[in-house]
Formats: sequence, C-alpha cells, structure tokens
Amino acid sequence: MDNKTGFFSNIKGDFFGGITAGIVALPLALAFGEQTELGAVAGLYGAIALGIVAALLGGTKTQISGPTAPMTVVAAVMITEAIDIAGSLGAAMPIIVASFVLAGVIQAALGLFKLGRYIKYIPYPVVSGFMSGIGVIIIITQLFPFIGAESPSGGAFGTLMSVHLIPEVINYYSIGIAIITVAIIYLFPRITKKLPATLVALLLVSIAAYYLAPSDLVMKINSKGPIPTGLPDLHLDFYKAFLKWKVFIRIFEYAFTLAALGAIDSLLTSVVADNITKTKHDSNRELIGQGVGNMFAGLIGGLPGAGATMRTVININSGGKGRLSGVIAGLLLAAILLGLGTLVGHIPNAVLAGILVTVGIGIIDYKGIKHIKSIPRSDAVIMFIVLGLTVFVDLLVAVGVGMVLATFAFMVKAADIAEGRSKVHSLKDFKEEDIWEDEKDLVEHLGDKVYVKHIEGPLFFGMISGFQEIIKSIPETVKAVIIRMDKVPYVDQSGLYAMEEAILDLKRKGIKVLLWGIGTQPKDMFERIDIIPDLVSNEECFYSADDIENYLQKELV
Repeated sequence: MDNKTGFFSNIKGDFFGGITAGIVALPLALAFGEQTELGAVAGLYGAIALGIVAALLGGTKTQISGPTAPMTVVAAVMITEAIDIAGSLGAAMPIIVASFVLAGVIQAALGLFKLGRYIKYIPYPVVSGFMSGIGVIIIITQLFPFIGAESPSGGAFGTLMSVHLIPEVINYYSIGIAIITVAIIYLFPRITKKLPATLVALLLVSIAAYYLAPSDLVMKINSKGPIPTGLPDLHLDFYKAFLKWKVFIRIFEYAFTLAALGAIDSLLTSVVADNITKTKHDSNRELIGQGVGNMFAGLIGGLPGAGATMRTVININSGGKGRLSGVIAGLLLAAILLGLGTLVGHIPNAVLAGILVTVGIGIIDYKGIKHIKSIPRSDAVIMFIVLGLTVFVDLLVAVGVGMVLATFAFMVKAADIAEGRSKVHSLKDFKEEDIWEDEKDLVEHLGDKVYVKHIEGPLFFGMISGFQEIIKSIPETVKAVIIRMDKVPYVDQSGLYAMEEAILDLKRKGIKVLLWGIGTQPKDMFERIDIIPDLVSNEECFYSADDIENYLQKELV
C-alpha cells in the first residue's frame, strides 16, 4: 500500500484526532444510551462497533460515527414499543436487535444500489422540522431525569401529561448537578477550547457528586443494573422476531426510518467533512459502511448511529485525515468500557440529562426558525407541521406527511411557473416580448390564421387543468394550432392523456394540430399511445420555422 495515501500514512495526526474524538464521544454515547431502556452501555457498544466498522468500510475517511440524537430518539421509541409488545426488556431483545440489524441491511442496500445521491432530494423544510422536533423531544424527555426522577412512559407527550407530578418527585441535588453540568458546557469554551466541554463537565460534576452529594439521593447510571465490563454478548436469536407478521411490519417500519435517517445524517456530515478537507466522499460506499456498522452494533446490543458532525469536525481539526482516526476513537471507547466500566456506573443521571439538554438545544434549527418570515409560506407551514407531528404524534407519520406536503407544494409551484410561461396567442396578436425569434416570419406571413401554444417545462399532472383551459379558449375560426415543445423535457401519464384530449378537442373543431420541436422522451410517449401518428402524423411534426411556414402556406390556401 502506498505510504502517502495508505491506512498508516498519517499516524500521528490520526492518533490525536481519534483520541480527541473518542473523548468527546464518551459522554454523548453514555447519555444517548441512558436515554433508552437499554442503558448507557448500549450507547458505548454502538459507538465502538459502528465507529470502527464505518471507519474501515465507509466512504468518508475522516468521519467519526456513533449514536446520534435523531437516531437515539427513534431507537428509544422503538425500544419502548418492543417492550410493550413483548412484556419485558429481555423478551423484547429479539425485536430490538432485529430492527437495528434490518436498518443496517437497508442502509447497506441503499449504497449497493447506488441510491445515496437521492438523499439530497429530501426537502429542507422536512429535515428542518424533523430535526427541530427531535431537539424538542430530547429537551422534554429529559425534564424528569433533570430533576432526579424516572422518566414517565409515553415519550414527550407522556412527559408533558405528567408535568403536574414534578413537585412530588423533585430532587434538588439532581437539579443542582444538572444545572452545573449545563453551565460548564456553555461556559468552559470561553476559558479554553483545547478540552471538550462535555467531557470536562462529565468528569468534574461526577467526581464532585460522588464525594459531596448523598449517594442514596442521587440516581446513578447503574440504577438500571451494573455496567458490564467484559466483551458484549452476541444476540443471534433476533431472527425469531421476523416470524410474527404484525411484529415484522413494525420492525420494518422502524428499520426503514432508522436507515433513512441514518443515511441523511451521515451524508450531511460527509458533506461537512468534504468542505473542511477539500476532498470528495463516496456516498454509496459511506452508506454501505454505515449499514454494516449498524448491523454489528445491533448484534451486540448497541444503539444504531450515523456519522456525527461535531465528532467528525473535532477529529479533522485535531489532525485526523484517514480511516485510522475513526478506528482509534472506537478502540479508545472499548478500552474505557473494559477497564473503567465500574467507575462509569457511578455517573449521575442528572449529568447525562444536562448533557442531553444542551444537545437538544443545539440540534434545533434556529436558522430556519429565524428566517421563518422570509421563506415561502408553504415551506414555513410544512416545517411547523413536521415539527408538531414529530413531537406529539409519530416520527414516521411526521416524515411521511412532510414529504407528501412538500411534494404537493412543489407541484403547485412548478405548475404555476409552467402555466405562467406557457402562453397561447394568435400570431397576429402576439406581443413583441411573447414572440420567439424564429417565429417572426410566421407572424408576418400567416397573421391570425394560426395560434401558437408555448409550453415551457415538464407537462405533468400539476399543470393539466390550466393547460386544458387554455386549449379550450382557442376560437373555432383558427385554422391551425402549433404546439411548441422545444422546452418540454418530460411528459408524464397525466400530461400525455391531457395532450391527447386537447388534440382531439381541436380536431373536433376542424383545427389542424402541428407539433414543433418535440423532444425524445415526449415523442416516445406520444408514439406509445399512438398520438403520433394517429392524431398527429409524422409529417405534422416539425423542427424549424421554415418547414412549418412552407407546410401551412400549402395547407391553408
């Protein structure tokens, strides 16, 4: 392997980048794991497995992967539902692992089928509303851990419905711990940015709480059981979850959501890494690496994850340039787990709640909210609908409804633009600005005997109604209608049938129809249902003004 571009070509930089990124990942992995019923160790397992595998197989050399806020929120909801279905965490593990592994399979399949480039077509209002909704969910669901109490069931909605219980369960030691954690995270960077503020907060506050706070009054990570210190178990019996059809449907729904969300999260981070390093990632390979990594994470009971923007940027800024940095970050977390698992168990839940609150605050799309008065109203409405559905209804529903609304809004805009550009006039009555350069001789020679219909943009179902109304407005005294299709790149089925109906209406009036400049795709579609040659013969399809003029001079005598 060429030492200039190989795995070990930047040992010093990758070592420091990986160590720094791993240190930053530690408190976040613990916090994300603790947010679920699997416990803090699941976050570490996920960060280790995904971090190492994605670094080796992914398409972004500097990417640091692990559990992320959006992925954790979806995973937490899925885990809770699986426990409700199975009756206990132990019984639910096959369902949970099956969902995580299948999510990895779907991600890898997206990469294998080279679908990574299509992720960019998800509209920004949907992404913005979903991400802001995730941030709000994190903040809401940390209210009770913040005050030292167990989180109510039912996610964000269940927490809000239980707010009246706060005075009964409030623990002022925990509130103090959480507030100090948040303060350190926000204030420490003003002193120095050489050390990760989250790690400093985790260590300082945990040590202080261990020695100063009454042990029996502060909930710890190990309240859900001792943190394992050995190698994780393999969960190979997950296939049993696929045997029940109703359970399989829910597994697939959550797996697809996790896969899509992980793909978006990872590829956006890849773009950020490209901008910093001036390189170009391989999106399809990145999806394969993330998918295989999530499969491994699921098999050892770890949370699924994605490329993590903050950790990736820290890795690059600390000298990381290659895949070795991601591997080192994962190995560091593994060493911490194997050597310090017992100590990790003494971290107060309130510390992790404070960390997560700052994560939730940071993930909200303030840029989109700030510009809410400046963006199109439809985009603003979509963003807030997706945000509300994400928080109060269902993550799957939020994304689905958002995509449908965004698609509908786009079609309306596209149709309005296309209809605005698509004009029909008699040649005699054309305004100077409406006449295309090659039509000037036709105007002079044919006068008002001929109408020209300009179509600009795709002829699709969104503009059918306006198109048909324009065609109907053509008077019967007209001898011929020229339909200009030079700027029509695409015709869908609805547009095809609308064109067929329009031509039939014109022919019933005794009006001759000519096609001018029809492209390859539209012509192919017209020939498939015999618009050409049954309604418009090949001799009536033209590509120049001279040919049309010569033809009409003979036909209109």
